[in-house]
Amino acid sequence: MHDLTAEEFIHILNGMIQNPYMGIIIVDKDGFIRIINQTYLDILGMKEEDVLGRHVLEVTPHSKLLDVLKTGEVHLADHWPVNGHDTIVARMPIEKDGEIIGAIGKSLFLDISGARTLTRKLQQMERELNIYKEEVRQSYQAKWQFCDIVGRNPAFNTVLQIAQQLSHTTSTVLITGESGTGKELFAHSIHNASARQSQPFVRVNCAALPDNLLESELFGYEEGAFTGARKGGKPGKFELANGGTIFLDEIGDMPLSMQTELLTVLQEREVERIGGTIPIPVNVRIIAATNRDLEEMVNRREFREDLFYRLNVVRLVIPPLRERLDDVPLLVSDLMARINRRLNTKVATISDEAIQLLLSHHWPGNVRELENLVERAMILADMNHEPKLLLKHFPSLAPETVTESGEDSRMGLTEALERMEKRMIQQALEQAGGVKSQAAKLLGIHCSALYRKLEKYGL
Repeated sequence: MHDLTAEEFIHILNGMIQNPYMGIIIVDKDGFIRIINQTYLDILGMKEEDVLGRHVLEVTPHSKLLDVLKTGEVHLADHWPVNGHDTIVARMPIEKDGEIIGAIGKSLFLDISGARTLTRKLQQMERELNIYKEEVRQSYQAKWQFCDIVGRNPAFNTVLQIAQQLSHTTSTVLITGESGTGKELFAHSIHNASARQSQPFVRVNCAALPDNLLESELFGYEEGAFTGARKGGKPGKFELANGGTIFLDEIGDMPLSMQTELLTVLQEREVERIGGTIPIPVNVRIIAATNRDLEEMVNRREFREDLFYRLNVVRLVIPPLRERLDDVPLLVSDLMARINRRLNTKVATISDEAIQLLLSHHWPGNVRELENLVERAMILADMNHEPKLLLKHFPSLAPETVTESGEDSRMGLTEALERMEKRMIQQALEQAGGVKSQAAKLLGIHCSALYRKLEKYGL
């Protein structure tokens, strides 16, 4: 192979321009025609000397090349009539040093039926692609925003402010903290406050997927890659997150073999499906989270050191609840409002004694544990038509307390929910005068579901 000489390059360029199946026209930045090939001249029924140097609107009054010069937009597969001929047109700007210095139009001439058929197919493909993109976007949306994060503790607020600043960058973020501190909440919020908010947010739980499935989930596979592979193959999470954010939760539980694969993706910014041979470029932001000590895992050679440094570009360390106990009253108030809306309970307040009880707890499960305890307490209170949370509604924290009826109240959440469900069914039946179909409507469930529950509770 040798480098092309200027003469050889011009010869090749002329060969491309004089394509008998495609009309080509090139205008300068002011819209004056500088190049036009014979195919286009034949369609126009004009000679080169009558066209070169004239403004494009004088030759083709409805030309959109001026729009391209103005906006820099690329027009692909536009159905465009030229002098009674149907064409498929592509228009694009010509740039030099970041400035538009001209525009080129390429027209593929077909018979009328062929042009319209091709145009319809291209438009249908574009519509289907847009539908697919929208389905992916809606299926993989971040749920939480920074306004959903509750806390005024100074240390916690510092982390929150850093996270808000990070949302305006594309840096890889590593979120660490104990289980239940709200790491996923921060990941969702960073994405929703970023320039990628309209693009997919794809979460992968690295601990929940078996080793043999994690690779295909992350990178996808081609048709026939293995027994049981879906026809047509399947895109991986990285492909689905293209343009958006991929959230690698529980990254510390990823097996070493997959850590090597992930490192390659982070370095090359491309993935290769299982059974595939063509690398697929991906533009994704990485947010990873773990409750494990990655530095200690690196020392024990349980986590790749090079991957750790790739992920640990910016780190957010979420403080545990026991280090921000001053936020407990605020969190309880917010949780009670959310739970009332979700469960349709009517528990408005909490006693000072109950708050003090919560403040004295160590909170090994952090905010998640607090939410579970408050929800269980609200169910117990609502079952007894009590509008206020009291000490007795937290039996696991104050085991000496008993319910009004004197029975031990140390029931599990499942049992409490079942008791509440049974009571709601009884109330609905009373309101419906025993008519089961009406009771099912009041409960918002199907009749068959109501009959199963009636049998379950012996009603």
